[in-house]
Amino acid sequence: MKHTLWQEISIGSTRAFHAVIPKPHSRIPLTFSNAPVLLSCFVPFVFLAYLARRPGTYLIRLLFLPTVIIATLTAGFRFRWTIPELNVYNWAIALLAEVVLAKSLEYTFTKEGMLKIGEREPGLSKGKEPIKGSPPISNGSVPSTNGHAEPTEFSETQAVVHFIPSWLYDAFELIHTMRGLRWKFAQGTYIPAPNRPLERRAFLRATLISFIQNFLLLDFFESLLKLFPGVGLPTGGTMFYPTLHPILRYPVSTTIHMFTGTALLAGFGMVYDLFTLIAVGLLDSLPSSWPPVTDHPWSATSMHMLWAQSWHQLLRNTFLVFGGYPGRWLAGDLGMLLGTFVASGLFHECSIYTLGRGLDHTVTVFFASQGLLLIGERVWRQVTGKRVGGTIGRLWVYFVMFICAQPMTNAWHVRGLGGAMVIPPLISPTRIIVDLVRRSLGRSV
Repeated sequence: MKHTLWQEISIGSTRAFHAVIPKPHSRIPLTFSNAPVLLSCFVPFVFLAYLARRPGTYLIRLLFLPTVIIATLTAGFRFRWTIPELNVYNWAIALLAEVVLAKSLEYTFTKEGMLKIGEREPGLSKGKEPIKGSPPISNGSVPSTNGHAEPTEFSETQAVVHFIPSWLYDAFELIHTMRGLRWKFAQGTYIPAPNRPLERRAFLRATLISFIQNFLLLDFFESLLKLFPGVGLPTGGTMFYPTLHPILRYPVSTTIHMFTGTALLAGFGMVYDLFTLIAVGLLDSLPSSWPPVTDHPWSATSMHMLWAQSWHQLLRNTFLVFGGYPGRWLAGDLGMLLGTFVASGLFHECSIYTLGRGLDHTVTVFFASQGLLLIGERVWRQVTGKRVGGTIGRLWVYFVMFICAQPMTNAWHVRGLGGAMVIPPLISPTRIIVDLVRRSLGRSV
């Protein structure tokens, strides 16, 4: 009887799970007619963000959370692009859904609501009356989250976008902030020093140049990846070519790995520059609100420096919500550290699962192991009295990222990441030039 009851519970739970997150082959093909349905799944999240910026909404947020969770999972895991070259966008939508889910949990369980630095209630600064418009100001300046970002003077009118209602702007600002500059929830997040002029026109000009540079870099390295057999196909293939002698196999895999990492970094920069141009150029956001997305990751001299400062911190809070805070509840600071990196691994693996080629927890293991490496660096400091750093520290970082990380990159390429179409061929300068050269050589022959 107990065995039968357990079987019924197991079967029922599995069916309920797949009702929200169907198996890859059962997902709904995305078309122009049902695309609005996918987009509408994010509307509850916008309303939750609005509630998080209104006092006295804690109970409403708790009651509304299940709706947001189901809608978000539906958006991220129920639809799919069916064209193989566009499979990468299934990954992108899943990544977005996971970020939205983490934000939703934080908006809901932060009882006082999502506060900016200097607020005692959402929209109400300490010792002041409620402020109309968004964002509210405190003492005429905005405190930074750390010593790198300087406080910036601004007026209330600079933050008001007249064609967007203030309540909606406030919700959108909360939704789109990833590192939480000027927000209470992200105090302590490392913010790189500005590397562009903060005068609006000069800032936009520098950002546009950066966008073009990142676009060209991404296009170049994506095009190079397409030249490798198997790896460059939508069906995927290993970058550890078994037919090559090991003397050649591993230099080739290292080259593919480095091309992939450079393309990812350029992609981060390109997308960040695009959002920066829109926010500052069209929505009147402050240039100081858009510091660099990374801080010279190639120059990191320890794994702690890489993950805490040099690498982008856009997903820091996502990993804390999914793993860091539960880990701290279970095992204190050590649990928080390990939980954060386990969450990072699962975050990356669950999203790429949407490519439809199963799970490969090589990715999860790599990211989870980073917590152990940071513990090892701490032990090294306690034993030797010296931090990991200098030339030896940089070689250590390169060993981890260029050698130990290769199985993770291979797990992505086996499932078709390298064959994805990120830059369409019609607007790809590299492929246009290559095509012209081929035509020219063909005519000359």
